[in-house]
Amino acid sequence: MEVTLLTKNEITEDLQNQLSQLYLQLNAELKQLPLKKILEEKDYVDIAVCYEDNQLIGIAMMANYKVVSGYKGMIEDVIVSENYRGRGIGRKLMEVLLQQAEKRKLNDILLFSGHHRTAAINLYKSLGFSLKSSGLYIKKQN
Repeated sequence: MEVTLLTKNEITEDLQNQLSQLYLQLNAELKQLPLKKILEEKDYVDIAVCYEDNQLIGIAMMANYKVVSGYKGMIEDVIVSENYRGRGIGRKLMEVLLQQAEKRKLNDILLFSGHHRTAAINLYKSLGFSLKSSGLYIKKQN
């Protein structure tokens, strides 16, 4: 098993297809952007990937941005294939992103998780995340 940061040069049609299949396990209704589009701007998004025998079995992303209150990272779409859950892959993906956040000198790393995702919430807490008492509001565009 190998966990690493994905670079634009590593993106192939096969990898894109594997990612599309993996995302179905998170939410079949999500509209997906191509990986090449996501990584076309340098330093905007970090993507941690996990492979076993050249198969994509896990992914996690961190969007990086700056605002008046500092440099932030937003963890998005942490997915481990159903057949590989419970093996510490989610932790390894998150650790790669947290190391990258440290290199980038981010002030805060944020994430949202559904209240029903107890295993994920326990993982995030064990990595030092804590629940904020603010609400999330969303307005869908298009």
